[in-house]
Amino acid sequence: MSGHSKWSKVKRFKGAIDTKRGQIFSKLSKEISIAAKTGGGDPDGNPRLRSAIQTARAQSMPNDNVERAIKRGTGEGSEAQHFDEIVYEGYGPGGVAVIVEAATDNKNRTAAEIRSIFSKNDGNLATTGSVSYMFHRKGQITVPRGTIVEDRILELALEAGAEELTTEEDEYVITTSHDQLYAVADALKKAGVTTDGQKFTFIPDTTIPIADEAVARQIMRLCDALEEDDDVQNVYSNLDIPDELLARLPA
Repeated sequence: MSGHSKWSKVKRFKGAIDTKRGQIFSKLSKEISIAAKTGGGDPDGNPRLRSAIQTARAQSMPNDNVERAIKRGTGEGSEAQHFDEIVYEGYGPGGVAVIVEAATDNKNRTAAEIRSIFSKNDGNLATTGSVSYMFHRKGQITVPRGTIVEDRILELALEAGAEELTTEEDEYVITTSHDQLYAVADALKKAGVTTDGQKFTFIPDTTIPIADEAVARQIMRLCDALEEDDDVQNVYSNLDIPDELLARLPA
């Protein structure tokens, strides 16, 4: 895909940054709560909640955790908890653009933490709109390669209204317009396709190649630090690291 960020590839190469199961569950729980708050606690009538639950189950999140997260979002009983969704924009070393999605119960705390992470890792937090114009909001669905042949998944994806299909080492990545993610995912499910995740993502129009190893390490440290923050849900960038340099970076 022209202009596709390599950040997802970088994360796979290094091993998932969010390998701590508790941290994974925390991020998934927040997404479920926000989905339930914005669209109600019934997954049949709330596509975002249905998607969040599917992702949680794919990560073996216990049903009790899922139910508690839904109740936090809908405000039932003592489980009620309020989260705000915030998008931060900034620049990393080498002029790499970074978008950070956060979910927080304390905006002031989170803003201070994100600003500090950028500052400590040779980046700077920018104003709203200074980075996002370089990206497009898209839907993304992943399908394990071993479950279906490429020609068939391409046919089904395009028939369902997807924009593009790319083939990665162990999965197919289906790209949709922002408003067609859930419709395409449901159409694939009805066609018997096994998906292992669906989400919204930011895809850059163009990427910034980084050939200097020291700068690449700085950017990786910044993105790692952001993703490790408890309030951060997702990190996107227009980083492009050549494969031979990527292989030299520490896991």
